[in-house]
Amino acid sequence: MRIVVARCQVDYAGRLTAHLPPATRVLMLKADGSVLIHSDGGSYKPLNWMSPPCTVREGVNDDGVAEWVVTAKATSQGEPDTLRILLEEVLHDSTHDLGIDPGLRKDGVEKHLQELLAEHPATLADGLTLVRREFPTAIGPVDLMCRDAAGVSVAVEIKRRGEIDGVEQLTRYLELLNRDPALTRKGPVQGIFAAQAIRPQARTLAEDRGITCAVVDYDALRGMDDPTDRLF
Repeated sequence: MRIVVARCQVDYAGRLTAHLPPATRVLMLKADGSVLIHSDGGSYKPLNWMSPPCTVREGVNDDGVAEWVVTAKATSQGEPDTLRILLEEVLHDSTHDLGIDPGLRKDGVEKHLQELLAEHPATLADGLTLVRREFPTAIGPVDLMCRDAAGVSVAVEIKRRGEIDGVEQLTRYLELLNRDPALTRKGPVQGIFAAQAIRPQARTLAEDRGITCAVVDYDALRGMDDPTDRLF
């Protein structure tokens, strides 16, 4: 990655036009070919950027000012998107090899939630017991297959954030599962949509389809497995 701190002017031309007047900014040229222009505010979002693939040509303009011309994909009119960056004064210029990034590891992702809920299914509904994790279907595995106190099969889909797509996914599973006589001996397979947070639109859709929504307290689940709790 190359990081340049410079007083610069930026002009974008492509699907629309945009102009950043001269100011001190941070320019980032990443190994993936992207170019980002940041100010000292505005949180994480750059003021302007060019997504890969793109090319950077360094030179000087007619007035002798250092200039970068960043060219990316063509627009619908056939003209390429272009960032023209005039560097009036360079305050810092360095290049760093960041190596291979291992990626973000999140605490409480769906796999961890699934493991915890498999150990404590009754936190989703009274009397719920686990039959199997990753219960296979023709379109993919159901996170948890359980039975309720009456012996009715219950399919559980687990997400960190409950969105409409997750409800649609569980709906497709239920349609297939309810064709299996071995699962429907005690009645139709029921569904539970479990997540740390569920959007109102997803909840409305789930309830309309007879699917129960369960908001999961991840910290409380982890606390149930804390070995220090067993000392008291």
